[in-house]
Formats: sequence, C-alpha cells, structure tokens
Amino acid sequence: MTAPSRLQLRPGPWPTLLDGLCARFPRIDRAQWADRFARGRVQDAQGRALAPDGPWQVGLEIRYFREVVDEAVIPFADAILYQDADLLVADKPHYLPVTPAGRHVRETLLARLVARTGNADLVPLHRLDRLTAGLVLFSTRPATRDAYQRLFRERRIDKTYEALAPALPGLVFPLERHSRLVPGEPFFRMAEAEGAPNARTRIEVIDAEGPLWRYRLHPESGRKHQLRVHMAALGAPIVGDDLYPHLRQDAPGEGAVPLQLLARELAFADPLDGAQRRFSSALRLG
Repeated sequence: MTAPSRLQLRPGPWPTLLDGLCARFPRIDRAQWADRFARGRVQDAQGRALAPDGPWQVGLEIRYFREVVDEAVIPFADAILYQDADLLVADKPHYLPVTPAGRHVRETLLARLVARTGNADLVPLHRLDRLTAGLVLFSTRPATRDAYQRLFRERRIDKTYEALAPALPGLVFPLERHSRLVPGEPFFRMAEAEGAPNARTRIEVIDAEGPLWRYRLHPESGRKHQLRVHMAALGAPIVGDDLYPHLRQDAPGEGAVPLQLLARELAFADPLDGAQRRFSSALRLG
C-alpha cells in the first residue's frame, strides 16, 4: 500500500466530504471518489475510514490514497545504501519520482521503500527531480525527524552533485555562479532575473577530456532546478536536459539518454550524536 496523502480541509460551500473532494480535485470523477470511500481509502488523521456523506469540516485533516489506473512500471532499480533506527539512505535511479505525483503513485521511491521495509513512517527529508539520479535521505521515525529536517533548513548538510555537460575551456575553474532564480515560462521552468541572488552554486571540473566534461557541483542553496539553470546559463546545459536553456517539444522518453545529473554525496554532522556522516551514490553517469 502506498503512503497516504494528507489534506487539511479549507472553507467551502460543500455539505459533504464527497462533494468537497469532487470540487477540490475536478480531474477525479465522482464515481472514483465514491469507490475510494467504499474501500476505506479516505480516512481521518487517525486512519479511521470516513463516510462520503460526512460533513465538510473546516480544519479537519483527512488522509486519502492516490491511485492511477494502469500505472506504467518504471524498469529501473533503486537501492538502500544505509539504514538504522532513524535514517534510511536510498540510491534513486533516473525517471523514478521520490513521492507520488501526477501519473506516478506506486512507481515512486517512497512507495517502493515503504513496501520493502514495511515502515509507513518513512518520510523523505529532501527531494530530487524525477530525472535526477542519486542519494535521497529518509527519516524513519517521527521522534527524531525534526532534528534531521533542520539540517536542510539551516543548510548544515553538504551536497555534492556530478554532471556531464559541454566543455567550457574559456572559463577558469573552480567558479561560483550567483543569481536570482524566479518562476519562468511555462510555470514549471525557472529563470534568472535581476535582483539580489538567492541561488549559489560552486562548480569544479573533474574530467576535461573531450567535448563533454565531467563537473562537480556544490549547491549552496536549494532552489528548484538550480543546477540545471546555472549550467545552461554558463553555456553548458547538462546532457539530456529538456528544459534548459530552451524547452524541448520532443522531450525524450524513458529509453533515451537520461539527464546526466547525479546526487553523488551527502555529508553532515549527525544531530543526534555528532558523528560525521558521509554517504556516496553507487550510480554512475554516462
């Protein structure tokens, strides 16, 4: 079973839960919501099944289970690299989403790990794009979750990425790219804009042989698509990128060359005991 999605009910004119959910999610037809209620797939915060004719109560938290009919299998394997009482470190392949979204529900890293470990309390501490491969850190229990979430909020975790991109022989490395990233067009892209920088990336060269170089990227901030935008802005869009510098109408399918971006390492001082932790992906680009 996949992990449930949570929704806090907002003000609205709907007399029942079924009416409100149909209005809130218009792409899901009424019969499908009714079927979910009938199978106990809409619950309160304690996991108790709710009735479709129950009242729409503002502030009530409900849990529901997303479902996709005939969901396609993603034929790429993930791996658990480390697990203890508080943390789980997974290696995510290209194309696999971290959490349910759109047409992916069961075929997500979270759903796979919950099924494999039997731990419904698993929560990702950060995100990777579906097209990016590499390390994802999970909290395994609520009691210590906030201590690890603070590592990301307070930027006390070192993230290292690798990328394959065109050569940049005219630049001196290492270099830093500082810019302001804002929502672009269409809405799912980001763009650089005038103003105070809110995104910072340190870029190093690992291998400068041939027309494609291997780069090491250190994001000092965590803006959406930051590494992809910064590399494209330097004139070296990451191999396989279908969004930057320009939106490609012929976006590659899952049999094409994937985005050559890998979350290689995570390093931090463990907030529970102070031990130095360092995890490395076993995946390789190219």
